[in-house]
Order: sequence, then structure tokens, then C-alpha cells
Amino acid sequence: MTTFARATHVGSLLRPPRLLQARAEHAAGRLTEPELRVIEQESILEALAVQRDSGIGPYTDGEYLRTDFMSRLTEHVDGFAEQAPSLEWQSGDQAEEDSSILRLIGGKLTYRERFTDREAALLATHAPGPYKISLPEVTNFVVANWDAQVSGPHYPTRGDIVEDLSAVLQQEAAALAADGVQHVQIDAPCFIAFANPRILALLESEGIDPRELLRRCIEADAAVVRLLTERGVRVGMHICRGNYRGQWFNEGFYDDIAADVFGGVPVDHWLLEYDTERAGTFEPLQHVPAGTGVVLGLITTKTGELEDPDELARRVDEAARIVPLDSLAVSPQCGFASEVQGNPLTWDEQRRKLDLTATVAERVWGTV
Repeated sequence: MTTFARATHVGSLLRPPRLLQARAEHAAGRLTEPELRVIEQESILEALAVQRDSGIGPYTDGEYLRTDFMSRLTEHVDGFAEQAPSLEWQSGDQAEEDSSILRLIGGKLTYRERFTDREAALLATHAPGPYKISLPEVTNFVVANWDAQVSGPHYPTRGDIVEDLSAVLQQEAAALAADGVQHVQIDAPCFIAFANPRILALLESEGIDPRELLRRCIEADAAVVRLLTERGVRVGMHICRGNYRGQWFNEGFYDDIAADVFGGVPVDHWLLEYDTERAGTFEPLQHVPAGTGVVLGLITTKTGELEDPDELARRVDEAARIVPLDSLAVSPQCGFASEVQGNPLTWDEQRRKLDLTATVAERVWGTV
């Protein structure tokens, strides 16, 4: 079994109101940096306690030091502009334009300084057990952060950013391994863009061969993964469809990318979104190499409504017809707060979702 636990989670958690207020006061100049850091640490201790009480793992800091899941990188790597892209976030039959959590590439991407070191140090000191650090990956930026007007003068096409991004991620990955971090999760919501007709049409309109760009992204991500695994770090990769205040960005099935992605990125385990019909069937799991774990993201973080544990256990059994049961685990489909405001559910609903994940694991495997 290559996953961390039978019951795990993607990582981000709802920020406590006290932390959100402290961030606002700090931005307004009414709270000093040392005062903010105290509140951040106390909030992380609260997040660790929630995870400990649910029995879920490995531990994360809830991404409480981040504005969004990519912000540590965009704030500490040179080449990002203040200007934000325009994205269509989907919510049922509605689409809301909002891009406040992203920054366009507006210069040469170069590694300036560490961006996960404080997270790693806090977890090494305070986590009650094994912990993980998350990194973004290449496709996120290729799809969402490139713009012809802003990025084009520095990178004429989307594909031109791939190697520089991979180099940045490899530097941070090497530093994490040197820190002694044992578990890294790479977040890749934009892999599904290569199965999304809307994005494929956009790429083709730019004269890009989507399959060739996907191949380059896979190779770039594989280089980061190999660097970590060669240093004894266990690596998981999370694929979803975007996660923003209960909305999503990408639509498409794993079928169109499974053979290339699952066979091309040598992770220890995959964390895959399977909470709605947008994910399709479990059939693409046949492309997961033998011995690689699969974490089934069956429990939605987009609403507070609780799923039926019997139905969740049935779905695990269904997936076990393709991937051995001993190579499976369960989790919520994505984080609860991929950006600072979080999804539309309460702290107590979040806790019940984590408890439900542990309940399903105990029902299926007899342990979390």
C-alpha cells in the first residue's frame, strides 16, 4: 500500500474567523508581523487538533499561510505580475468571472527564495504525526497564468514557460527533501484542462498541439517527482477540476488523459476527484501502474451536505474491481479552502466531512 492512510484529505481547511480578521488588520497596518505570526501559529494548532480528533492524515497546516494554493510560489518567485487573468468559474448552470486568486506571468520566471520553508518548520515542530507539504505544478500556470499581452513578450507561447517552471519547482522540492520532509503532494487541477473541450479549443486557436503540450507538462512534472522520490520522499499528486467557493473551473473525464498522465508521472499515489458525475467512471483507473495507490475523492467539499456512508463504501468496492482494495484509500474530493475565503460550508460541517471520511475507511478496511 503506497498511500499514507486509508482516510486522508487534500490539505486546505477553512480559515478560522480570527485568522481572517488578523490578516485584514495586518493589511491595514493595525497588526504587526510578529502579532500576525502568533495568530497564524495558534490557528495551525487548531487545524492540527481537528485532524487529530478525526483520525485523518497525514497532517497539514490547512494552508493557513497561503492566500490560495499557489500563492506561496507566486509571491516568492520572480516573474509574476500584479495583473490577474479572467477565468470562468462554473457553478451549476451559472458562470462567475473571478480571478482574484491568480497572477499572470509577466516576466522571466526565476527562483528568488524559499516558499514552503516556514510551513515545513511549523509542521515539523507541531504535527502530532506524519505531515505533508503541497506544491503546485506546471499545468496550473500553463493554463491559467499565461496571457498573450502580458506574458507573451517574455514567453511567446504557453509551452515556453514549462522548463522554467519545472526548474523553480525542482529547487523548492530539493530544499524540502533537505529539510527532512517525508511527504509531498503536488496539486494539478489543470491536468483536466487537456480533457476540457473549451480549453482544447482555446489551445488550438493559438496554434498549439494540446497533446504535445500535455506531453511536455508530464515530463516536467515527472522530473520534479523523480527528484523527490530519489531522495526518499513519498509523493502524491492531486487532480481535480478547480475548487473556488463551491465552484469549479474544468470539466472533462479522466479517460482522455489517463494513459498519458497515470503512466507518465511516477508518483506513489494519486488523489482523484470522484464526488460528482463530472469525474466519469472508475474505468480510467486501469491505467494506474501496479503498486501505485489511488485515493478516491468521494466526499464533496463544495457543500455541507453529508453523503451516505453505505453508498460511499459501495463505491469503494466498485473501484476495487479495477484497482486492488489494498491500494485504495478515501478522502474529500478537494480542499475545503483552496483560497482564503473557502467553500460554502461551516466549520462544523467540515469536521463532519472529515469524520465521515474516517468512518468510511473503518467500515471498508477496519482502520483509518
